[in-house]
Amino acid sequence: MDIDIILGMDTLEKWGVKIDCAQRIVHLAASDGQEVGISASSPSGYLHQMEAIPTDGIRIVCDYLDVFPDELPGMPPDRDIEFLIELLPGTAPIVMRQYRMAPIEHEEVKKNIDELLAKGYIRPSSSIWAFPVLLVEKKDTDVKRMCVNYRALNKVTIKNKYPLPRIDDLFDQLQGACDQLKIHPSDIPKTSFTTKYGLYEYTLMSFGLTNARAYFIQLMNSVFMDYLDKFVMVFIDDILIYSKTEAEHEEHLRLVLQRLREHKLYAKFSKCEFWIDEVRFLGHVVFKGGIVVDPSKVSTVTNWKVPEIPKEVRGFLYLAGYYRRFIENFSKIAKPMTSLLEKDAKLRWTNTQQAAFDELKKRLTTAPVLTLPDQQKKFIVYCDASRNGKVIAYASQQLRKHEVNYPTHDLELAAVVHALKIWRHYLFGQRCEIYTDHKSLKYIFTQNELNMRQQRWLELIKDYDMKIHYHPGKANVVADALSRKSYANIALGFMMPHELCEEFERLSLGFLHHTTAAAFEAEPTLEQEIQEYQKNDEKLQEIRELLKLGKTPHFREDKQETLWYKNRICVPNVDSIRKLILSEAHDTAYFIHLGNTKMYYDLKERFWWYGMKRVVAEYVAICDTCQRVKAEH
Repeated sequence: MDIDIILGMDTLEKWGVKIDCAQRIVHLAASDGQEVGISASSPSGYLHQMEAIPTDGIRIVCDYLDVFPDELPGMPPDRDIEFLIELLPGTAPIVMRQYRMAPIEHEEVKKNIDELLAKGYIRPSSSIWAFPVLLVEKKDTDVKRMCVNYRALNKVTIKNKYPLPRIDDLFDQLQGACDQLKIHPSDIPKTSFTTKYGLYEYTLMSFGLTNARAYFIQLMNSVFMDYLDKFVMVFIDDILIYSKTEAEHEEHLRLVLQRLREHKLYAKFSKCEFWIDEVRFLGHVVFKGGIVVDPSKVSTVTNWKVPEIPKEVRGFLYLAGYYRRFIENFSKIAKPMTSLLEKDAKLRWTNTQQAAFDELKKRLTTAPVLTLPDQQKKFIVYCDASRNGKVIAYASQQLRKHEVNYPTHDLELAAVVHALKIWRHYLFGQRCEIYTDHKSLKYIFTQNELNMRQQRWLELIKDYDMKIHYHPGKANVVADALSRKSYANIALGFMMPHELCEEFERLSLGFLHHTTAAAFEAEPTLEQEIQEYQKNDEKLQEIRELLKLGKTPHFREDKQETLWYKNRICVPNVDSIRKLILSEAHDTAYFIHLGNTKMYYDLKERFWWYGMKRVVAEYVAICDTCQRVKAEH
C-alpha cells in the first residue's frame, strides 16, 4: 500500500533518519535497533503546486517589460528632487568605530561592498564622518543584507516635514526604492561608513536614513501628480491603481506604466499583483464589498498575554486601537483598561479589566465589513446607539474630566461636533444627515439663547451642509426602515387636532414646526401588515384563545388587536414578512452584515416568533458576502 507522508525535522532528528537521494530510500532506526529502509515512489498529489506566470502573458504589462527588470539598470537619472541631509545647527562630524564581526560576516560584508561598488551605488570615501555597518537577514531568506547604523546621524538631522498620506491600500511594490534617488553631492560624505576593508560613502539614498520615506513620497507625488485621487493612490513606494471597469483599468494601468518608463522608475514583478479585486495591506483586506480586518495581522493582539505593568496595558490598547474604526463603542469597552493609565493610578487587574481585555480581542476576530465611502452619495452620521446605514467607520471617545459635568444636551452636541471633526474628510462639502437620540438637537439652529460653548460649536457646524434628525435611542434598527410611509405636501390651513397628532406619532410620520397639515397619506406599515396576517396564523390564534383564558401572561393585545409578546410584536409564519425583516436587518442598503448573535439580539428588541434564533442563524449562514469574507480572510 502506497502512503504519502511528511516527516518534520523533529521526527527526522529523533529517529536518526538518513536520506539516500540517489536510491530514493529513507533509512530510519526501528525500536530494536535495526535499520529499516522505506522506498519513496512518486507522490499521488501535491500540497501546493506553484506555477511561474511570465510577464509576457499579462495584458498591458507585456508591453512594458522594461519596467520590470531582474536587476536595476545602473544609476538612476538626474531628477528634480535630490536627497538632502540637513543637520541641526552646531552639529560636529560623527565618527564611530566599526563593530566586531566573525570572519564569515566580514566575507559577507566584502561581498556586499563589491556588489555596490560595481553598480556605482557607493564609492571609496575620505570623509570625516564614519558609521558602523551590521548584517541583517532578509525576511523569509537566509540572505544577509549589509546595513549602516545611521541612528546617530538621524538624531542630528532636521526632519523633513513632507506629509505622508494616510494608509489606504497597496497595488504593487516598487523595487529598490532607496536605490532610485540620488543624494545631493554636498551630503554624500555624511553617509560614510567604516568597514575592515576601508571607508565608503553612498551616492544613492540609503536604507536607514531618517528622511528617506519623506523624500521618496515627494518624488512619487511629483511623478503621479495629475493621476492622484483620480485612479492612483501612492504610499511611499506603493502604488494602487483603481478602476470601475476593466476597460478603464486597461487605460489606467497603461498610463501608470508609461509614466514609470518615462521617469526610469522600476518595479519588481514578483512583488506586483495585476487584475485583482482584493488587496491586503498593513493589516487590512480591501475588496469591492468593503474593508475588513486581516486575520493574519491581528494575531499579535489576540495572542496578547494579560498585562502585568502599565506599559503592557498601553501597548495592547495602542495595537488594538489601530483597528478601532471596526469596533463599535471602542472607548466604552476599553474604559476599564484606560483608567489604569491615569496619573497615580495603580495597576489592579480585576474581572472588569479582564472582561474588557477579552471583549476587545473578541471584537477584532468578529469585526464587521466596513464599506468604502461613495462621494456621490450623501453621508449619514448616527450619534449614539443607532445601527442603520452602511458603516464606513465607528468612532468613540471617553469623556474628559471637565466634560463629565456637561448637561445632557451639551454632551449630545459634543458628540455631533466630534463626529464632524474626525470625519471631516468624508463630510465637508457633502450633504450629510445626522441622527441623534436627543430630540432638542433638532432645534439647535432655531434657539435664541445659547451658552458660549454652544455658540462656538454652532459656528463649526454651520460649515457643513447637514440636517439633524431625531432618532429615538430605543427605536429598533429595522422599525423605521420597514415602515413604508409617505406624506404629501403639507400646507397651512388649519391647526392639527390633538387626536391626529397622536395618530401621526403612532404611525411614525414626520412633523413640521407649525404642526399644520392639509392632507397626508400613509401606506400600510409593517405593523399593519403583521396585524393582518396574524389573523390567519393558527399558532397565534391558539395563543389568542389562551390569552382570553388568562393562561399566557407574557402575551397581550393592543387597541388595534395586534398580538404582542411582552414589548415585541408577534410575527406570523409568513415567508415574505420574515424575509423582509431579515433582509432589512442584514443585507439591504442599510446593513453592516452583523453576525447571527448580534443580529438576533437586535431583532429580539422588536420582533418575536417561534424558532427566531435558529432562523436568524440559518439566514446569516447562507449569506454569500458573509461566507466569502469568512472563508477567504
